[in-house]
Amino acid sequence: MSDQSTLIYGLEDTPAPGPAALAALQHILASIVGIVTPSLVIGGVLGLGPLIPYLIAMSLFVSGVATFIQCYRLGPVGSGLLSVQGTSFAFLGPILAAGFAVKNDGGAPEDMLAMIFGLCLVGCLVEIILSQFITKLGRIITPTVTGIVITVIGLSLVKVGFTDFAGGATAGESLGAPLNLALGALVMAVILTCTFLGNPTLRISAIMIGILLGTVVAALFGMVDFSRLGQGDWVAIPQPLKYGLDFDLLLFLPIAFVFLVTAIETSGDLTANSVISGQPVKGPVYLKRIKGGILADGINSGLAALFNTFPNTTFSQNNGVIQMTGVASRHVGLYIAGILVVLGFLPVIGQVFLLVPKPVLGGATLVLFGTIAVAGIRILATQEIDRRKVYIMAVSFGLGLGVTLVPEATQHLPAFFKQVVATPITLSGLSAIILSLAIPDTSGAEQPEPQDALQDSIEQGI
Repeated sequence: MSDQSTLIYGLEDTPAPGPAALAALQHILASIVGIVTPSLVIGGVLGLGPLIPYLIAMSLFVSGVATFIQCYRLGPVGSGLLSVQGTSFAFLGPILAAGFAVKNDGGAPEDMLAMIFGLCLVGCLVEIILSQFITKLGRIITPTVTGIVITVIGLSLVKVGFTDFAGGATAGESLGAPLNLALGALVMAVILTCTFLGNPTLRISAIMIGILLGTVVAALFGMVDFSRLGQGDWVAIPQPLKYGLDFDLLLFLPIAFVFLVTAIETSGDLTANSVISGQPVKGPVYLKRIKGGILADGINSGLAALFNTFPNTTFSQNNGVIQMTGVASRHVGLYIAGILVVLGFLPVIGQVFLLVPKPVLGGATLVLFGTIAVAGIRILATQEIDRRKVYIMAVSFGLGLGVTLVPEATQHLPAFFKQVVATPITLSGLSAIILSLAIPDTSGAEQPEPQDALQDSIEQGI
């Protein structure tokens, strides 16, 4: 646990421009791959092609605006902590499902994006409303429920990551070619090596180094098409609702559920940030930060939908940067926000990321998706798992992963129920909530107070 004595710059301190810019660059280094990768993955899997650079540019632009709001507080909106916002991996599953539903109905890429952004714009209201009741959610969204949902999110994405690892969905006969597998394995090896060498800077930039080195090696084998670079616009002007909006209630349910879980995850990130920044984790100041931070999360996700990118949330990896640098000043957020906004006007950044071959991207995303699942397992493993929790987990995992492995099992259900139960995140999450409420807790343990339950979630790895 950090306190003010371990910090070089506290929350309200104002560093000189030099140290502030240096700290900001380290935060961006830690987060930029996480910000752009969801857009890259979604665009690649759904076949959005030339739209991807613009989507990546908007993800950077919105992350900058959202980080400013989170750090500086606009009225009740924002935590007032040095908390970087970025595109959330948690939404990949339901977003891809919604995109494929439109695509299978003959929709064009613009139609897929209109549906996705419409769903996310309405979904952000879930988090906005929940921000005012977050301390009461601990009785429903328990660590068991959260752990199950996060684990299923990670496991359900592994297929996407491994498909790219083997060459990508459009690889045809070259899917699984030895060179593809070797490139993916190389990227994974580089990421692991950088992570465990003990150097904090290498650890923070491990994914970026892995992707960069993998792309260089792929280029030596003629797998990088440099002719893509320079095509399209070099400067992008953010255009609200560029692709329009659409909505479907059946496709909305999984996204609404992830917004519910994201509210809990954000409270965890902000509590950890408070600890590292030497701020209180109980009392009115703490609760005001949590409510304001989650409210900002929801509003920022709404801004993301309006400006043609995907839901935003707080990034936990930036808490590690604060601990490493000793700089917790929220004024550094202005520098982070400014750099990200400038990058958002440059779709050439997205064109650079498009050069990354599928096996290289797959090697990185396979690690990222796996760590999402592991984060959920850590939450579950650090609890006292009694017989009740064993069966809650068993049924929830069985149902959630079952529909992933055997999707045709739901083909004869009515459309509404099919949409609900065919999505592993929704099915496993609802199963966990219903079973948690239905199976009596006979352990004799006292129910934690909502605020204590929130703190328990942090200690259990959220």
